[in-house]
Amino acid sequence: MEQQPDIDPQETQEWLDALDSVIVSAGGERAHFLLEKLIEKARRSGAYLPYSATTAYINTIPTGKEARSPGDNAIEHRIRSYVRWNAMAMVLRANKNTNVGGHIASFASAATLYDVGYNHFWHAPCETHGGDLVYVQGHSSPGAYAYAFLSGELSQEQLDNFRQETGGNGLSSYPHPWLMPNFWQFPTVSMGLGPLMAIYQARFMKYLGSRGLVNTDGRKIWAFMGDGEMDEPESLGAIPLASREKLDNLIFVVNCNLQRLDGPVRGNGKVIQELEGAFRGAGWNVIKVIWGSYWDPLLAKDTKGLLQKRMMECVDGEYQNFKARDGAYVREHFFGKYPELLEMVATMSDDDIWRLNRGGHDPHKVYAAYAAAAKHIGQPTVILAKTIKGYGMGEAGEAQNITHQQKKMGTTSLKAFRNRFGLDIPDDKIDEIPYLTFAEDSPEFIYMRERRKALGGTFHRRKPRAEALQVPSLSAFQALLKASGEGHESSTTMAFVRILNILVKDKQIGRHIVPIVADESRTFGMEGMFRQLGIWSSSGQLYTPQDADQLMYYKEDKHGQILQEGICEAGAMSSWIAAATAYSTHGIQMIPFFIFYSMFGFQRIGDLAWAAGDMRCRGFLLGGTAGRTTLNGEGLQHEDGHSHVVASTIPNCVAYDPAFAYELAVIIQDGLRRMYQEQEDIYYYITVMNENYTHPEMPVGAEKDILKGMYLFCEADADADADAEAPCVQLLGAGTILREVIAAAEILKQDYAVHADVWSVTSFNELRREALAVTRWNMLHPQQPAKESHVENCLNGRKGPVVAATDYMKIYADQIREFVPGRYRVLGTDGFGRSDTRQKLRHFFEVDRFYITVAALKALSEEGKITQQQVTQAIEKYGIDPEKSNPAAS
Repeated sequence: MEQQPDIDPQETQEWLDALDSVIVSAGGERAHFLLEKLIEKARRSGAYLPYSATTAYINTIPTGKEARSPGDNAIEHRIRSYVRWNAMAMVLRANKNTNVGGHIASFASAATLYDVGYNHFWHAPCETHGGDLVYVQGHSSPGAYAYAFLSGELSQEQLDNFRQETGGNGLSSYPHPWLMPNFWQFPTVSMGLGPLMAIYQARFMKYLGSRGLVNTDGRKIWAFMGDGEMDEPESLGAIPLASREKLDNLIFVVNCNLQRLDGPVRGNGKVIQELEGAFRGAGWNVIKVIWGSYWDPLLAKDTKGLLQKRMMECVDGEYQNFKARDGAYVREHFFGKYPELLEMVATMSDDDIWRLNRGGHDPHKVYAAYAAAAKHIGQPTVILAKTIKGYGMGEAGEAQNITHQQKKMGTTSLKAFRNRFGLDIPDDKIDEIPYLTFAEDSPEFIYMRERRKALGGTFHRRKPRAEALQVPSLSAFQALLKASGEGHESSTTMAFVRILNILVKDKQIGRHIVPIVADESRTFGMEGMFRQLGIWSSSGQLYTPQDADQLMYYKEDKHGQILQEGICEAGAMSSWIAAATAYSTHGIQMIPFFIFYSMFGFQRIGDLAWAAGDMRCRGFLLGGTAGRTTLNGEGLQHEDGHSHVVASTIPNCVAYDPAFAYELAVIIQDGLRRMYQEQEDIYYYITVMNENYTHPEMPVGAEKDILKGMYLFCEADADADADAEAPCVQLLGAGTILREVIAAAEILKQDYAVHADVWSVTSFNELRREALAVTRWNMLHPQQPAKESHVENCLNGRKGPVVAATDYMKIYADQIREFVPGRYRVLGTDGFGRSDTRQKLRHFFEVDRFYITVAALKALSEEGKITQQQVTQAIEKYGIDPEKSNPAAS
């Protein structure tokens, strides 16, 4: 906002003197109250007073109000220095021979931020505390390893295997629970996901507490991130939710080292001020930790505010440059702009000026900020801590644009690092880059142990298991295993809702069920659960819902069970992740079911789905209105033909595309058994459709093959008098297209006397995984009898070519080509979606019963079972235009 000229300096001074008097006599809070009243009065009187969400470029907490750390600063400094060295040494040693990479600069800037947490704030789970959860900034992982090594949690051998994991005793590059299941909780290096997941984790913790499932008193979520990371939309996208839900159990710590990977975050501006405005405007409690204690005397002398003015004038590009140079440069280019400031530092040497520290490197300032954040009530807190990227690296990279990629340091830089932090490493050992340890009877080691004991014990201790749940048997879903009966049509989506209703009423696991929707409950027929279960809200329901007079009214409740996330698939997925990892973060198994438009699932939140695999999530994702042709009328952006292909890329995601209610029941029941009874670290992606049709009874003994991914739905009826040489074909179908396959089998029988066996393929993904595993075993056991894959077991000995049709891209069914004996023809829905009726869409994408029939006839003609002319006649008979455009390119 443009500065207005002061037309009456004397009056201005009188107002300022009055304000000073209030501050002295009644305190800052009273002064703030009076100012707010004045602003309110001015606005009511018509004055234009635009809101400013930023404050002066100084620390939020005045020096006189800082909580003092109870710790031993000298010992903590020595511990922190050892951790700094070991974190750097681990990266340098790993790159001596292997060149596997690693990052030094990020943790170098954040070491104090983590150290204060380890020593004074982060509780481990114990009898008296449920434990805090910390989202470690991904590039700072060497610091976490270094701390764990110094405290005895990790060995030197493990540190020397940093980023060298295939031997089985390595340390992952970044926080990866899949690779280190007893150490890491959260994968965070896909930037932006850490902040987003932390917000919904804090919210889910409130949800668990509200429902009386877990005692969450006193527990905090600490999320560390970089200022450059805040450019990711996910980093800031959900911050209004955190304040709206009053998540005072959430603390963000933004390491503002002013640098991204390539250069400044905001070279021409101030990222701390920008972030302060964003968070304060969103309703957060903002604590800025900009200047360290060495600045306090200078700020105390700044009675005219000139120093603060200069601090505000400088942009981040200049602040980066100051710390890349020396004290003389800072004297000339920072203080030198105003003679009064030069006079202020006249008695200080260049070294004194160079020692003027930033707040994020001052343990006293950091402790004060953490203490204030930990006790703040009613709002989430963000701490904006100003640091220096590559702090301590000197000429090797401190505050330099190249520092993020720096993974090597020469002898001179190593000696400078040693000297700066007072480390006992002789010159003749410096190039060995030795790890530093404390003797178990040393004051430092004893101090570390005592501090962690006071906070519940070892911090890096992920709990991989919780109490197993007794899940219902398949008989609980008996109604879905039977035929629906003529005239009783329903969709697989409605079958899912019936299953969910059965589960929430189950005495053993009902309270563990977490239904999650992204504002689509009515689309999926789940509105009946609103009143039955309630939509969880931290505030309850402060209004009378518009539909209160209806049976299925919109009911919000503090003890509600449904998580209604609004139009935010990423947020809903983050809630699902929080619930799906509750076994490790909260010691209780929760069973989340997140149902969404499949097109807006894996496509939109694919990064989170991958992170879910890394986090060893357990739960169900339901892709509703799935398939390219099932959702008629919506068009390109809504029609999914590839979600199963994306799901196949996640190793522990078990994906199914069931056609009938009994298939869905079998899959969900077995998923419950595997994840919550056997506690396998897998999760399920199941597609369900909104197309209504009758559902048959489950074939006897089909359960195991349904789960394997393929079973014989119906076998061709070969009459005793029929020609034994009659042409045969094997038809494979999945999801709603299975019904087209069944219809094609009838056409082939009636019009061409072709016998067709119909196979329901519930999962081409699972078929391929199992077949690849069998192939691998056969390759590595050449002298053992060869095994057969499930695909081969099903199709070996069956007559005729194989034709597969699905509502997904051809590559989905094409996955098993290697394992299909004989000729294999695949139909699928490659191309952009269209709006039309299902019938026309399936004809357009060439997956309807007539195209399936023609594909089968063409395959038979290639085997000499029928003539090419018969194929041409079929094309004409079914009104297929041979010259129609290819849907994959239309």
